[in-house]
Amino acid sequence: MTDVGRHPRITLHTLSEIKDVNGYVGNFDVSILKRARYVDENECTACGDCAEACPVIRPDEFNLGLSSRRAIFSPFPQAVPSAYVLNANECLGHNPVVCGKCLEACDKGCIDFHMSDKEIVEHVGSIVVATGFDVYDPTELDEYAYSRFENVLTSLEFERLINAGGPTGGEVLRPTDRQPARSIGFVQCVGSRSAKKGGNYCSNICCMNTVKSTLMLKEHYPDMDIKVFYIDIRAFGKGFEELYTRSRRSGVHYIRGLPGTVEEDPDKGLSVAVENTATGNLEIHHLDMLVLALGLKPAASTQRLQEMLGLQLNPDGFFLEAHPKLQPVDAATRGIYYAGCAEGPKDIKESVTQASAAAARAIRLMHKGEITTEAITSMVIEEACKCCGKCAEVCPYNAVTVDVKKKIPASVNTAACAGCGTCAAECPFDAIIMNHFTDGQILNQVHTALEESTQEKILVFACNWCSYAGADYAGVSRLQYPPNVRLIRTMCSGRVDEKFIWDGFRAGAPVILVSGCHIGDCHYIDANHWTEKRVKKVHKKMAKMGIRPERLQLEWISAAEGVRFAEVMDGMEKLRQSVTPEEIAETVQLLKE
Repeated sequence: MTDVGRHPRITLHTLSEIKDVNGYVGNFDVSILKRARYVDENECTACGDCAEACPVIRPDEFNLGLSSRRAIFSPFPQAVPSAYVLNANECLGHNPVVCGKCLEACDKGCIDFHMSDKEIVEHVGSIVVATGFDVYDPTELDEYAYSRFENVLTSLEFERLINAGGPTGGEVLRPTDRQPARSIGFVQCVGSRSAKKGGNYCSNICCMNTVKSTLMLKEHYPDMDIKVFYIDIRAFGKGFEELYTRSRRSGVHYIRGLPGTVEEDPDKGLSVAVENTATGNLEIHHLDMLVLALGLKPAASTQRLQEMLGLQLNPDGFFLEAHPKLQPVDAATRGIYYAGCAEGPKDIKESVTQASAAAARAIRLMHKGEITTEAITSMVIEEACKCCGKCAEVCPYNAVTVDVKKKIPASVNTAACAGCGTCAAECPFDAIIMNHFTDGQILNQVHTALEESTQEKILVFACNWCSYAGADYAGVSRLQYPPNVRLIRTMCSGRVDEKFIWDGFRAGAPVILVSGCHIGDCHYIDANHWTEKRVKKVHKKMAKMGIRPERLQLEWISAAEGVRFAEVMDGMEKLRQSVTPEEIAETVQLLKE
């Protein structure tokens, strides 16, 4: 971080947050709110005279409340910039109001109580999202008694406790009586691998962090009794299994089973009840301290950034990459990349690796000075546009702009447009053309597919990235499915307009299937949500007209689900056989009227 602060081509904004991001790849406008620190960071030498004079004492967030700080303080050792910051919400004020002692103590006059927040706009070409992570709050796990007993600590609190620069100078002291701890227990998977409390994913770092802590303790306190309560130890990285073996050989007891209850003894020690699943016995362990190995969870800013940048989240709440194998650091929105735990739990080595990859991807994009765009983009017919704003509402990339109040027709930023076609499908005035997937091209395919033996055909609108690829996978896997299936490829299921469906039924289609990516896995962020809404709307109209709604089906099929594609087509064939020629003729007559 010190090197970053000194680099002439890096601008570091501390005490800042992103308020808004506009634009597109190569031309992002990032609005930043820079909080006032009330200390001139260019003049402050971090001498500490102001903190010594300050009478306000507060818990130190860096040491997780295990020590205290003043209202004017340095956030942590080696903080960048090397300057103090004043918390205005804690400060008593300055002359002639109440205090002002820090102002009097500062010989260089660095403190300015009139400093205010600033809003800065940075123009950038690409963005790397490296928001880090938060840790699980264990207070809801009452069986571990974290909120009831002082000698139950989190893994983060324990890290600060054993750190040489921590509140105890590296001495392992019990918080209750400040006496050296003789026995310590570690509980694994706190807030991880649990569907009810925390996340049901593995947090990646917990096992090896505990192994490291046990080795450090044994190195300094060879006679200390250390127990680790675990489900299983996941030591999959380079050299990790060797560290785990060293820990066991040093005398650390690994007990397979998680505590059921934790009770406090009269001497403030802890009695931990555990079912040892290796022996099948219920064991009571008496410990001086208990450490909870906390799982990782997405940063608090994740949801807001996701909405601001038009990104995707996976079911665990972390950012979703464009492709897990081919584009592991790219976001679905072009020009945005991920690094570190923003995309999922990672250790330091993996975070550094991904950060290097994200930097390389950004350089690769930007070094040419210009970028090429896909030919498959939307185009607005200004004469037909009624400025309703529906296209801008549904665009997952914010590529469409329209001024509803001033009645300025919609326009499409082709650099930001990814070509899903949702805007063209939702436009009620047919004012948007989807290049290479125009209404005329798709309707011609519909009519050609249903030109002969109409009542024997199954009409399928398939998303290019998932269901169409799933059909291809079924083919190369030699899976059998009805030969009367007629596939019409669209870039996204969001491109399937209502009129495509009505034209299919009007042309005599017995059944129609709309298929795309699974919800949450859409190649175009959330375009398939609009597909779902559109199909439900058509179902309601069909029911009102007296047409069986089940003749229109919606299925989510991924590119790897060739077997599922074949099964769905078999189901569609059974449904087709249930549709009589009279029913088809009645539908055609209803729609012609």
